[in-house]
Amino acid sequence: MLTSKQHELLVFIDRHLRETGCSPSFEEMKEALDLRSKSGIHRLITALEERGFLRRHKHRARALEVVRLPEDLATARSPQRFAPNVIQGNFSPRLPAVKSASETGAVSLPLFGKIAAGLPIEALRDNDSEIEVPVSLLGAGEHFALEVDGESMIEAGILDGDTVIIKRGETAENGQIVVALVDDNEVTLKRLRRRGNSIALEPANAKFETRILPAERVRVQGRLVALFRRY
Repeated sequence: MLTSKQHELLVFIDRHLRETGCSPSFEEMKEALDLRSKSGIHRLITALEERGFLRRHKHRARALEVVRLPEDLATARSPQRFAPNVIQGNFSPRLPAVKSASETGAVSLPLFGKIAAGLPIEALRDNDSEIEVPVSLLGAGEHFALEVDGESMIEAGILDGDTVIIKRGETAENGQIVVALVDDNEVTLKRLRRRGNSIALEPANAKFETRILPAERVRVQGRLVALFRRY
């Protein structure tokens, strides 16, 4: 038997998969269940896995499979046999593109060029390039997309050629992956850590070194909220 919170989370994940075609983020699940931290979501997902209701696909960002539903939900569905929803994280944006933006609940975001040293973020923008993104992946605020160049974040599931969706902003919490502007001319995608009056920009690849810089040399341009990958 599931607890009320386990049942509520499973219902939310199943509905999100069917309505949007992608797994909800931990932040979306936290807000939907009105929890204070994401650690509670981790515990609920683990419990649902152990009970055979959910399956997590390791090494894929935001990839959850609903294996089965509680009897009350299964009987409320169509009499047709239930088929699990398997959604791969980092899926291609071509799936929702078969319909117009208004039909799929998508919005067009400016697609900036590749993140490269020596250019401020605005200089990367190609005014002719846009990408359609499901509204469900975005919260309030302004967003833009960037093409990833390089392998410094591969252990975080961000590969060369991926497209990351960034929420524009000048603040970020410790441990979040951000677009940072260093010395007003170098743009990089890294995990941010504050260390006293310094900021560490951490790669997710053992072959790359962490850069520790005075806080005044680093300006946050935005934080990572989603990722797309073409196969």
